[in-house]
Amino acid sequence: MSEPDTLPAGTPLPPPAPIRVPLAAAAPPEDQFPGEVEMPLVDHLEELRRRILRSLLAVVVAAGGCLLLVRPLVRLLEVPAHGIHFLQLAPGEFLFVSLKVAGYAGLTLALPYVLYEGLAFVLPGLTRREQRLVAPAVGGSAVLFLAGLAFAWWALVPAALSFLVSYGADVVEPLWSIERYLDFVLLLMLATALAFQLPVLQLLLAALGLVSAQRMLSAWRFVVVASALAGAVLTPSTDPITMLLLSGAITALYLVGVGLASLVRRAA
Repeated sequence: MSEPDTLPAGTPLPPPAPIRVPLAAAAPPEDQFPGEVEMPLVDHLEELRRRILRSLLAVVVAAGGCLLLVRPLVRLLEVPAHGIHFLQLAPGEFLFVSLKVAGYAGLTLALPYVLYEGLAFVLPGLTRREQRLVAPAVGGSAVLFLAGLAFAWWALVPAALSFLVSYGADVVEPLWSIERYLDFVLLLMLATALAFQLPVLQLLLAALGLVSAQRMLSAWRFVVVASALAGAVLTPSTDPITMLLLSGAITALYLVGVGLASLVRRAA
């Protein structure tokens, strides 16, 4: 006797068969999220708020420590101006200068911790491929930022001051405002450090497949013109020596970025 096609009344229905997903449909390991943690939006915002507050606290603590040592820092920044006499042209000018120098120095010292907090917030939501791209890029960005500061300190600032002091030295005696001088030095160093981020940007564009290394290299003529304009805009002085040094550095960094972009595409 064969089984009936219908179950007797009152008999519970059997559970449905499980749905099996073929392995081919699963995401490849490179596109998986190894550190992903499901959190409500409010918890994400709370975590972001805590990390921002900790980063700001690190900057404030570092700036406070630099404020205690601001006099040696100011003397260090005065070194490239060989023999120039600095004046305080208004009451409290050196106080505001001290706060400014301590702020820049504290931000530089706290930069590694700020980057760590940013990475700790972003990395869990990225795939393995994106993690291998973002983490080295952020680390390289910090190294290039410090390299830009060093290049400005050892090359751009002395060259600019040498030109500006020698020009008209037989006509006027150089007596500089300490605030104007430090604004000039700090702005030049910051602009150079930001310009040194160009290879990281090229690396990310190439890794994401937005721009190829061949296309970057074919645009070298436009890069030379753009670097000359950037050298004129980013430098606070109008002397040609500083502009040429900065524009040359930007062009060299662009070529380094082309090489890195080529290596990234080959590795992919």
